[in-house]
Amino acid sequence: MSAADIRPPFGARLERAMADGGNLCVGIDPHPQLLNDWGLDDSPAGLETFSLRVVSALAGEVAVLKPQVALFERHGSAGIAVLEKTLAAAAEGGTLTLADAKRGDIGSTMAAYADAWLRDGSALAADAVTLSPYLGFESLRPALDLARQSCRGVFVLALTSNPEGATVQHRGEPGSVAKGIVRATAAENHDGGGALGSVGLVVGATTGDALKRLGINLQRLNGPILAPGLGAQGATPSDIKATFGPVFDRVLASTSRGVLQAGPTERDLLAAATAARDELSALRA
Repeated sequence: MSAADIRPPFGARLERAMADGGNLCVGIDPHPQLLNDWGLDDSPAGLETFSLRVVSALAGEVAVLKPQVALFERHGSAGIAVLEKTLAAAAEGGTLTLADAKRGDIGSTMAAYADAWLRDGSALAADAVTLSPYLGFESLRPALDLARQSCRGVFVLALTSNPEGATVQHRGEPGSVAKGIVRATAAENHDGGGALGSVGLVVGATTGDALKRLGINLQRLNGPILAPGLGAQGATPSDIKATFGPVFDRVLASTSRGVLQAGPTERDLLAAATAARDELSALRA
């Protein structure tokens, strides 16, 4: 039995999750300082307590939970084991997961990354994974193909808000590298039959007027847009609405510290997430 026989494509599942629970994504980012602020050790045990508490507080309350893979990897194999538990707990709680791994390579190596994050039966398989296309968009083909086969999703880095990103992503403007990535991503969603596609983009919430300046039209994407930067990085829900305009309903606004710093109690985590979710939802009306 194939994945298509047992679950809808990721885009359809995300569209339903956003319709039911708003367009908020909360990152599970166990930074050492946050662990300390929560009274936890910077250790695999502290990592597990932190991560599973976030899942317990927010599963079923937000559209997506997004573990930051690097902050689990820094604890070695024990940290990866915690990541596996975190992904499993979110799935049991009925919440979509996005592994923020930003993987990108070529050939068999890219295929191996795809196998880890997108294959049915892998302990690290999430509902979607972030990918870096800067070895060439087609270098992502093993992940794009496996995601389609397994009814999972990917989010391709296109236009990030870090200052260094512009030196590559804006190059060649107005026919920029980022514009080419957006065009290639949109082509992956051409056969969606009107449903939200499963190949999305990462576009920073604090990129300002870059979309307009680079002539990037996200209305042609027909896929979701992950917009990191809500909260601690400076973007407000109104900023995201202004930046993305007519595609705001497809935007998955991502916050991490803006919610996590409200911990350590589940009640306070839920209150912070609910406030952010409701503020975004009010702008969708």
